[in-house]
Amino acid sequence: MNSLASIHKCAGRLFMALAAITSLLLLGACGSSSSSSGNQVGFSNSSLNGTYVFSSTGTDSTTGAFLAAAGAITADGSGHITGGNVDLVDPNENAVSQAVTGSYTINQDGRGLISIAIPTAGTFVFDIVLYSTNHGLVTEFDGFGSGSGTIDLQTSLTGVSQLAGAYALSMAGTDINGNPAATAGSFTLNSSGAVSAGYQDVNDNGFQYSGSIQTTSGVTSLGTGTAPGTFTLTGPFGTATYDFYPVDATHVKFIETDYNNFLAGDVYTQTGAAIPASNVAFTMGGTDSNGPIGVGGLATTDASGNFTNGAVDVNDAGNVTTNPLSFSGSAGAAGVGGRVVVTLSGFYNSQKFVVYPTTNAGVLMLEADNAAVMLGAAYAQTGTSFAASENYGMNLTGENSVPAFVNIIAQFNTGSTTISGLLDDNESGTLVQGTRLSGTYTAPTSGRGTIVVPSLAISNGGLGLYYYVVNGTTTLVLEGDQQQVTIGSFIQQTAPTSQAALLHPMVALMHPANHAHGAVKPGQKWTPQNK
Repeated sequence: MNSLASIHKCAGRLFMALAAITSLLLLGACGSSSSSSGNQVGFSNSSLNGTYVFSSTGTDSTTGAFLAAAGAITADGSGHITGGNVDLVDPNENAVSQAVTGSYTINQDGRGLISIAIPTAGTFVFDIVLYSTNHGLVTEFDGFGSGSGTIDLQTSLTGVSQLAGAYALSMAGTDINGNPAATAGSFTLNSSGAVSAGYQDVNDNGFQYSGSIQTTSGVTSLGTGTAPGTFTLTGPFGTATYDFYPVDATHVKFIETDYNNFLAGDVYTQTGAAIPASNVAFTMGGTDSNGPIGVGGLATTDASGNFTNGAVDVNDAGNVTTNPLSFSGSAGAAGVGGRVVVTLSGFYNSQKFVVYPTTNAGVLMLEADNAAVMLGAAYAQTGTSFAASENYGMNLTGENSVPAFVNIIAQFNTGSTTISGLLDDNESGTLVQGTRLSGTYTAPTSGRGTIVVPSLAISNGGLGLYYYVVNGTTTLVLEGDQQQVTIGSFIQQTAPTSQAALLHPMVALMHPANHAHGAVKPGQKWTPQNK
């Protein structure tokens, strides 16, 4: 029997077809994150000082619809958000490029809360864990919804010409009818911000669209200060308009603002990018006919994009593989932006991936068949273990058997075989803060190991995790118990100093849902309503 799955005993199928959330239990106002009992790493309010770009993608607690936030905020090092701009997008929101202010608290262990007042939508709270003064992980932590993402110190751009070069994109969300959709692609910008060449793949609820990105696409404005730039992309999925927030010239956050579809994600440079000829670790998340699905594993790749010696763990709506499945992948010819179609053998139900390499965010991976909608990334392994007596920040995103959309953020310290720290949990707007996190981990084999947290004071009762080491600081995670499906990562903290960390896309598990707004005919546009 799967040792991770044994954490939770289940009778029959735990995961049913997703339905709208019918009730919420909202806890009291958010305050400090129990800093007195957390690990003493050395963070404080002064650790968040400057302009930061953040994002969160997840689910609206009231309607079950896709909910995404992205923005740039300025922190003064003393607990105040002195300015910024935020986009908040779901079918029932209309809060694009809103000027915001707010406040924040950062505890010794790097966990903290950021409260942002969005004029037309209300006050949203984001729970973060810093792993340096430059970077951190994010979850939404309020009654409006749940979501997961990142926060990064911004290096301001002074002109569109700084964006000239090749980029790969990775975005997820829903289409106009609320069906799960994901996309990956590549485009090249000239010094004026126009697309000179590009290609895009879309998986819309199992239907595949692929084709060139038109040269009419590109940057339409750069934005000033914390205000977003705007970008128009015309490809096989039609024309879409995005706001974008640059972290720097190598990493940009995109969020769709036209209400034709609802996609958000990341864009990364491709300068010198190639599929690595090495061992890789990967995770992917999405949905299939059973419900939420997450996969994770290890493989060997070559420069042509072939996968050999693959081993993948699967959590398909609580049905967890007992042992990793062996798989391989045969690569087709390389196309625009290094695009490669990989035909799979033995990879659970999946038959085909399309992959795009990036400079510093791994190889972006999109499922390109009708078995599931999954998005993720693979990273060259430069290490196969993480260190004891170190501190780590972690976040997980997915769905449980209630059903509720789950987002977890935590900080922990490692012993020789144990982890200990604090965890915050948001399950479709039900908030639990400062839960003691105590568990054990197994030494990794070729970078793969397990973490077991037998009991937590939250509805899922415990955690059983598979982990896949990328290097000494970054580890990918797949939940391998029957109670819920989550994916995420944990990253080593440095006592408050600047740090360049591996960038990786934060993939929200997508889901089919019957939303309250009902279906929309093809080509029809949403009419958003303010909350």
